[in-house]
Amino acid sequence: MVFQPLSYSFFQQPTLSLARALLGKLLVKETELGMASGWIVETEAYIGPEDRAAHGFGNRRTKRTEVMFGPPGYVYTYVMHTHCLINVVSGEIGCPEAVLIRALEPCCGIDLMYQRRGKEKKELELTNGPGKLTKSLGIVKEDYGRAMFEYPLFIAEGKEIGPIAVGPRIGIHNRGEAVHYPWRFWVQDNRFVSK
Repeated sequence: MVFQPLSYSFFQQPTLSLARALLGKLLVKETELGMASGWIVETEAYIGPEDRAAHGFGNRRTKRTEVMFGPPGYVYTYVMHTHCLINVVSGEIGCPEAVLIRALEPCCGIDLMYQRRGKEKKELELTNGPGKLTKSLGIVKEDYGRAMFEYPLFIAEGKEIGPIAVGPRIGIHNRGEAVHYPWRFWVQDNRFVSK
């Protein structure tokens, strides 16, 4: 199958709107081993500099967060607990905001996903978490700074989805009031949503 990247204009919307709009879209990564993709079923918005859970809180500008201060639609990858996580830079230039992609429903390249994650894994375990989906698709820290509207790592048009559920983000303990912000979005009743 051939997928076309969405245009740059798709990413030019407020962070909370983008976090919702990404649901149902297709995340695609092409590598030498082949292409793998999945429909986005769960996202989390991070809105710096006032969001205590965001890497850009307090306008903290480091080598790691630099891409978030640029234009939207670029890849922000980082490693947490040995897992690479992928975010879509969002918001206006100079304001460090991003949307974490938390879970996918596998679409293409499932054999390649098993090769990367392990043959003994259940299909449900291939992409139902932010570190799992990057490993399955072959997304690595070195993808940092790529444009998500160009090959080989991009967002493509997806499919219609059901109702969207909203709630607090996961795994951000000790972040004050930010712990309760309802900035996590997921496709209700989708079995690939992270636990």
